[in-house]
This record gives sequence, C-alpha cells and structure tokens, in this order.
Amino acid sequence: MRPEDILRPMPSGLCSPLGDFHIDPTRPVERALITHGHSDHARAGHGAVLATQETLDMMRLRYGANFAGSTQAVAYGETLKLGGVDVSFHPAGHVLGSAQICVAANGTRVVASGDYKDVPDPTCAPFELIPCDAFITEATFGLPVFRHGDASAEIAKLLRSVALFPERAHLVGAYSLGKAQRVIALIRAAGYDKPIYLHGAMETITRYYVSRGIDLGELRLVRDASKAELAGTIAICPPSALQDRWTRRFPDPVSAFASGWMRVRARARQRGVELPLVISDHADWDGLTATIAAAGASQIWVTHGAEEALVHWCTLKGLEARPLNIVGYGDEEEEGVSADGSSSVPSPLEGEGQGGGSSDDPPAKPTRTTPTPNPSPQGGGEQSGAV
Repeated sequence: MRPEDILRPMPSGLCSPLGDFHIDPTRPVERALITHGHSDHARAGHGAVLATQETLDMMRLRYGANFAGSTQAVAYGETLKLGGVDVSFHPAGHVLGSAQICVAANGTRVVASGDYKDVPDPTCAPFELIPCDAFITEATFGLPVFRHGDASAEIAKLLRSVALFPERAHLVGAYSLGKAQRVIALIRAAGYDKPIYLHGAMETITRYYVSRGIDLGELRLVRDASKAELAGTIAICPPSALQDRWTRRFPDPVSAFASGWMRVRARARQRGVELPLVISDHADWDGLTATIAAAGASQIWVTHGAEEALVHWCTLKGLEARPLNIVGYGDEEEEGVSADGSSSVPSPLEGEGQGGGSSDDPPAKPTRTTPTPNPSPQGGGEQSGAV
C-alpha cells in the first residue's frame, strides 16, 4: 500500500480516507486526531477529538468544556483500530502531552510528527523514534543556521546576569504552553531555589503542569508583589509583555526572550531583547536531519516551516521528499496581553481571576515568514546585553 493511500494532504489538513479522520485539521471536521495543545494544531469545533489526556486537558483549559462534540483519551503506545487503519500515539518531546501519530495499514506505516524535538525536556516525555515508511515532519527551524545548542548553557547565562545585576529584575519572555514551564524547570535544575514570579497569563497552564507532577518550585504571581520586592527576581511572562507598560512595575528590568528565533540577531534587536536565550521546543537542523535519517523512511513529507531547504537536503540523500504546503501551521505567537498581567483573549477561567491560560501560542495563521538568518551560525546567539 502506498503512504498516500493512508494519509494525504487536504486543504483541511492531513486526511486518512481509510480511517475517516484528520490529523491536526485546520478547520472543523467530524473526527480529529490532535498531536498537541498549541492552537495552530489544536482547534475547537470538531465533532470528536482523540488525543492524549494532557492535550485534551489543554484544549479544555483554552476553549472551555464544550470544545468538541466528544473526546477520547489515548495513552502513548496504545493501538486503536479506526476504520481500515491502526493508529497509535508516541511521545514527540515538544510539550506536555505532545504526540507523534503513527497510522498503519497492510504493513505500511506513516508517522505524522506534529511538532517535536529530540533533546531532553524535564517537563514532558522524551521523543520516541518510530521506524516508518513515510515520515511527515515539521521544519520550523529547517535551515542549517539553526543549531540551538545546550539549553542549560542559556540558563546559566541568565543566572550570571541575575548575579551581576542584583538590583534589576529579569523578565523572561516565553510562550505560556511548554516553553515557560521548561524554562522554570531548567532554572531549578541549575540550582536556583528562590521564588520565580509569573505573569497572570502563565498561571493556569503552569498550575496544570504542577498538577501533573512536575515540580517547578515556589511560584508567585507578579501582581501580588510590590516593585521593591521584585528587585533581583526572575519573572516569566508572555513575549508580548516585554514591550508592554506592564514592565513598569519592575525595577530597571532586563528583557530576555527564550526562543529558537533568538539565534537570529536581528530578531532580538527588533524585539528590544537585551538578553536573547536560544531555547526552542522544536528540533533544530541537526535534530531534523538526524531524525529523518534514523526513521528509515523512504518518503519525507514536510508540513510547515523552511520546507524547501529540508526537502533539498532529503533529495541529496536520495530520499523522496516534498513539501505539503498545508496552510495553518506555524510558530508559536503570543496573543494579546493586557497591562494588568492578564490575557486579553477570552478564557473560560478568567472568571476565576486567573488571567487566562491561552496567552501565547499559536493562533492559526496562514503563513509564517522565515527570517533571514545571520550568516554566522553563532552570530545571532551572542548575548548582546546584560551579560
């Protein structure tokens, strides 16, 4: 059986005619299989949703209890029969609950990666390699210039700055689902045991991570602290808050941003970031190419990101590859955040005064502009400010 008989790209996303479902559909469908909770992959309005328990919980937090007609949780490694195909979910290492989806029929296996990374993350299950005949990969950082390096070294850079400037607050912009919690966990792993402060838009999802057994140490809300108390502290906030008048409540703040895009010096400058931290929840160039080589697939389909460069690399390696050009996936971008520390996006939890849990990530958008990388692989990642 050909891989395209099992999964095929449609305007509505990846569709399985044999299984009668879509994977991460870009518009409402009768039956959706969801790889993870970022909003460019997990949308509301489907008839039925199959996903890991954590992804279902994320969708419920963001869209409310009625985000789908019905839901079903699936465990990693569990195999389900859907129509004429077998379906199983496997860890993607991207964020809590993220999964690759393997679809198999008549001895042919196709794996849809969703978003993934192949490096350790203390806040989610590690990426699992699934040998397959066709691998459907993302390519968010699908250019050789993007090599993320060691995330703990970036955290060490942050902590050196905190030590050098004890009178200043350090504000770390990070997407609220996944990145924020990973940054906190990395800070704890580096031995920092003081309270870490949260923007209100971070509270709901971070609290959910803690409820799933992930120890993030003592967390406090910025809105409950005085300006004097915030001197010398670390606060995690949505990236958009770094340019917001919300920052006025901090004494002489240092602006930091944790993102793979901080490898590009121009991006840091454009956002006014003093301390760029190259930390990403997506595979970098080496991760993408190593995963493709190890999967053993003869066909590589690229859903989103820098498709052309990765397709070209695959072709040079003798692999059959093509971009799918599915509109609707992209990088995480934060939605609006108000100056009082709450998300401006309606949230089912706002009535609880939590500030919402849906600040950051990926509103659906038709395309993402790939930046022009710095010619030097190391250039964009150089610290330009506090340290």
